[in-house]
Amino acid sequence: METVDHRTFEATLERSRLLEEAIRRDPGRFRVLTGDRPTGRLHVGHLFGSLENRVRLQEIGVPIFVVIADYQVLTDRDCAGDIADSVHQLVVDYLAAGLDPDNGRTFIFVHSHVPELNQLLLPFLTLVTNAELSRNPTVKDEIKASGRQHINAGMYTYPVHQAADILFCKATVVPVGKDQLPHLEQTRTVARRFNTRYGGDKPVFPEPQPLLSNAPSILGLDGSEKMSKSRNNAVMLSSSEDETAAYIKTAKTDVDRLITYDPVGRPEVSNLLLLLSLCTKKDPETLASEIGNAGASRLKSLLTEALNEYLRPLRQRRSELEQDPQLIRDVLRKGTARAREVAQQTLAEVMQAMGMTYGIQDHEG
Repeated sequence: METVDHRTFEATLERSRLLEEAIRRDPGRFRVLTGDRPTGRLHVGHLFGSLENRVRLQEIGVPIFVVIADYQVLTDRDCAGDIADSVHQLVVDYLAAGLDPDNGRTFIFVHSHVPELNQLLLPFLTLVTNAELSRNPTVKDEIKASGRQHINAGMYTYPVHQAADILFCKATVVPVGKDQLPHLEQTRTVARRFNTRYGGDKPVFPEPQPLLSNAPSILGLDGSEKMSKSRNNAVMLSSSEDETAAYIKTAKTDVDRLITYDPVGRPEVSNLLLLLSLCTKKDPETLASEIGNAGASRLKSLLTEALNEYLRPLRQRRSELEQDPQLIRDVLRKGTARAREVAQQTLAEVMQAMGMTYGIQDHEG
């Protein structure tokens, strides 16, 4: 692949474009790592922002590891809550959205059940400095968002935990948004430093490339910067059609009756137009022109109808999956078993590279 400078965001965009082209030419040559923290059910922001892109990559033939990062839930809260139900609901949402663990190249696994992955954390921590972790902008944002006065060490090591998630399976591609680039750059740094220190002429880890998402940023229905279940400003994938209508009815707009698409000047109205656009495949400007002086009530009515229609097959599939908890357990069991196989092989390579085999691996239980 043609070389592109990583030092500017424009260069990263170009690199991502070339990467997309390369993936389309030879999808089997790449391996994607993606995932979520199990903090509750997913909403339409997740669907349009990441889930549909994962399904797209899956459908063109890219091997995908999907990590359910349950340990990371502990970094910004005192307890994990009903994490078992959150994990279950996350898998239900994944499958309902179209991820297919039966295709032999999509693996959904739970972070805490892959101990070999976590063994990578210690050597990786020796490859970064406290200063690097403290000034990571994503870490700063997470700390601010947590609202906590006392920050545990896990929050600062979050980027290294993510590095282990990505590198254990030797992922070459990580779909990210612009705000997640610092985390991925930290992973690239860990891989590069490990290879330099221990790899010699045979690098152990690839330096994963960012595949920048062109998915739109979905605002909360209250006009806030982020759609979130905890802020009660999201339409959940599991919501009923009546609940969806009620959520959209309360969505924030403005006093101007003429509907126009202006993300800067009219973010709330434009957000609803964007959601309508994603459901209907019409561009937002055209939709705004069609609604015209009919006002926000007409916009909300159209969005309610379009979103419910768009989500109807997913919700039907979701309802069926909810009746089969054994299927969800089987998906996790098989995906985690595959992740462990890969992690064991990677850890063996790491121990060999560090000269820490001592001739006893074959006898370990």
